[in-house]
Amino acid sequence: MGPPGSGKGTVSDRILKHFGLKHLSSGDLLRTNMQRRTEFGLIAKTFIAQGQLVPDDVITRLILQELKDLDQHPWLLDGFPRTVPQAEALDKAYQIDSVIDLNVPFDTIKQRLTARWIHPASGRVYNTEFSPPKVTGIDDLTGEPLVQRDDDKPETVMKRLKAYEVLTRPVLNYYRDKGVLETFSGTETNKIWPHVYAFLQTKLPDVSQKEAASQR
Repeated sequence: MGPPGSGKGTVSDRILKHFGLKHLSSGDLLRTNMQRRTEFGLIAKTFIAQGQLVPDDVITRLILQELKDLDQHPWLLDGFPRTVPQAEALDKAYQIDSVIDLNVPFDTIKQRLTARWIHPASGRVYNTEFSPPKVTGIDDLTGEPLVQRDDDKPETVMKRLKAYEVLTRPVLNYYRDKGVLETFSGTETNKIWPHVYAFLQTKLPDVSQKEAASQR
């Protein structure tokens, strides 16, 4: 868990690499459905474009539908649940072992997200702060224009952060009361990650080490 732009995707990728869980990102799932113009996607797009969270019943049905295919595997959820009703609905269907909270200051997130631009056709991501394109506004490989996602525009970022503060903070208390919440604070993902890794090592075997050993 964590605010939009807190590094959940990057941390999730590293968790998958080391611990081999099945991964389900609510953001990726929503974007895929929006691109395919599914019923879920069309509904979600109208809310995201306004900087609002997708309604509980819509995102919950979408996530639980996807989780049915992962029943035989341990899995990692990224970006869900975001409200207490979502968390309660998830608890009714599954037992949650651990919840990781990435506590990143809002000022850091605003700077990080509004600097992000993408090449729509390939999904390549640039950041004007630390990984800018060679030519401003142009994709390095194709020469095509870059765009800023609606949910990365400054006014939308502010709405998303305010919505997170109101709706998602109570979820942290919900899981804290259940004794499954672990919070990791910082401004840089690379500095937060070692602490997340050390915690997960107490819960799961590092499958990447086994794979490396088998290839020697």
